[in-house]
Amino acid sequence: MSQYERKESAVRRLLDGTPSAVPPELFDDAVRRGGRMLRRRRALRRACWLLLFAAVVAFSVWASMARPWVEPPSNTTPPLTRW
Repeated sequence: MSQYERKESAVRRLLDGTPSAVPPELFDDAVRRGGRMLRRRRALRRACWLLLFAAVVAFSVWASMARPWVEPPSNTTPPLTRW
C-alpha cells in the first residue's frame, strides 16, 4: 500500500464518520462576528469609492481651472527690429 493510498483511506474514514457537533454558542458567536466583519468591509468599500469619486471631482475641477494642457504665455517679448 502506497503513501497516497494510506492518505486516501484516512481521508475516507474521516469523511464517512459521524460529523462533529458544533456548540450553539460558538455558532451564534461566529454569525455575529461574520456579520460585523461584512458590515465593516462594506463600509470600507463605500468609503474607498467615495474617496475615489472625490479625488476624480477634485482633479477635474483643478484641471478645468489650471488647464495644464495649454502652453503658458511667454514671459519675454521678442525684440523689435523693424520700426
